[in-house]
Amino acid sequence: MRPYSLNSPEAAARLLAMVLVADGRYSMAEIKALDRHNAPTQLGLSPSAMQTVINDFCTDLLADAGGEWTSSTHLADTTRQRLIAEVQDPDLQERVWHLCEAIARADGHLADGEVDMLDTLAFSWRQVPESRD
Repeated sequence: MRPYSLNSPEAAARLLAMVLVADGRYSMAEIKALDRHNAPTQLGLSPSAMQTVINDFCTDLLADAGGEWTSSTHLADTTRQRLIAEVQDPDLQERVWHLCEAIARADGHLADGEVDMLDTLAFSWRQVPESRD
């Protein structure tokens, strides 16, 4: 997976792409949700730049899987966590999570992979440190 700068629009957009293909494919309803929620603008990207990030993510996902198409839930946990860690700004995290949820719900069905991705984002960004007794 190509690296993006910390808190960059591309790093944030890639997380939306991860949710888009969390179930192995994306639907027209999910693509329309990107437009309806002005996702590119909310992240500071043009629509064509957003499409480039999605295409690049799918290309990288395909390369990482040895040429076999798979969903983003099959990413190695270390890779997934590295990509999530590229977004550290709390306001950006909140915006990304709400956009991801809207995309996942857009087709009227929350697939297991979408739920897993939303849970992973929430856990990664809102994890409470364990007490040190």
